[in-house]
Amino acid sequence: MVEVLYFAKSAEITGVRSETISVPQEIKALQLWKEIETRHPGLADVRNQIIFAVRQEYVELGDQLLLLQPGDEIAVIPPISGG
Repeated sequence: MVEVLYFAKSAEITGVRSETISVPQEIKALQLWKEIETRHPGLADVRNQIIFAVRQEYVELGDQLLLLQPGDEIAVIPPISGG
């Protein structure tokens, strides 16, 4: 079980700020994103704009293998517009 944190636009889309999900301990970053996107299809709209972080480290949505531990935090951070 890992904790997924949603910020800004991603929280608006999902309607939650965080949730606990069950995923394999070894999972590719893109597979993890697809698991989250399956739960919240509206996130597909911001997929190419988000910053994805695992244990407070940025991760590209690609084929790299993540080794997750129970309780790890996954953050979905959309771009923050300045002004």
